[in-house]
Amino acid sequence: MKKITSLILSLVFAVSIIASASAKTLKIQMTFPKTSYDAQIVGMWAERVTGLTGGSLKFELLGAGEVVGVKETLEAVDKGLVDGGAAWTHYWSNYHPAAMLFGSPVAGGGIGLSTKSWLAWYFDNGGKALYDQLWDEMGMNVKGFIMASSGPEALGWFKEPINSMADFRKYRFRTPPGIPGQTYKDIGVASVSMGGGDILPALEKGTIDAAEWCCPKPDLVFGFQKVLKNYYLQGLHQNVVNGDVFFNKDVYNKLTDQEKYAMEIASEAMITRNITNRAVENGKALIELTSKHGVILHDTPADYFVEYMAAAKATIQKNSKENKFFDEVYQHMTAHAKIVVPFIAQMETSDASIGTAFAKAQK
Repeated sequence: MKKITSLILSLVFAVSIIASASAKTLKIQMTFPKTSYDAQIVGMWAERVTGLTGGSLKFELLGAGEVVGVKETLEAVDKGLVDGGAAWTHYWSNYHPAAMLFGSPVAGGGIGLSTKSWLAWYFDNGGKALYDQLWDEMGMNVKGFIMASSGPEALGWFKEPINSMADFRKYRFRTPPGIPGQTYKDIGVASVSMGGGDILPALEKGTIDAAEWCCPKPDLVFGFQKVLKNYYLQGLHQNVVNGDVFFNKDVYNKLTDQEKYAMEIASEAMITRNITNRAVENGKALIELTSKHGVILHDTPADYFVEYMAAAKATIQKNSKENKFFDEVYQHMTAHAKIVVPFIAQMETSDASIGTAFAKAQK
């Protein structure tokens, strides 16, 4: 028995040595600071892949701008300047407008999509194959994995309370790049697109005077509460938000089947973990912001929803007419919505009703 045990231990040790000898370390440049909450999520993904591969695949995470600028990250991966990148998929809407439909379908795509119904499309109703095609449509030699869902996101932070769209239009407002930001411009808001690391300095210098980033926890980590005190949670520009990691396809193709599968499994696992972790952390952060930092939580003005939804629908329809692949994705997504959204909407209405009743009772 001792000989068998000794043999097993020897084999395990030998496999460990082989894995260590063939270990690969891939460099990932993120589009956000290394200290951000989003970077923590990428780190959790990397830890899971390393664990699933027995240490044969490791990662070095680089913050925004360490090798190239934020806007050049995708091309740097395409050209092999870095092995991989991490971003929110809609960041690349300038390469192809359909990136918005995967990363942040503005105003729920105008078809009622929530995080739950979007993920149902991606995993179980054909969305993933279209996502894989997106990189080819952008002309990028890239393999990507959706691995984070963080929506719905907050409307944002303001110097003074906004009671109407007339008040909103007084501010230079940091927005996401691409169609979500363009939709703000379409309703007369001075939309300014910039990377995460530039937002707080821009607020401090007065380059912008209102901003959105994500949600209570990431916003708290960024430090918005040091500059602005009026906070609005309900917004339409990113009620569904998805982030991904992506790799140079030549680098990816050299990985073993186990390593490729580990990336896929870790990505699926992290979507669930990201949603649950953010629910807890955002809840704690909202309490801290309002109880310790003097942040005032407001309801978003009603006319915002009317104006933004109308502009979002017009933008989506315009892109569908002008771009074949955009239209293909959107029609596919719409067919899915007709099946899933009516069911999920009714169920989520129940959740919202009992949740709102509980929240009001705490005040």
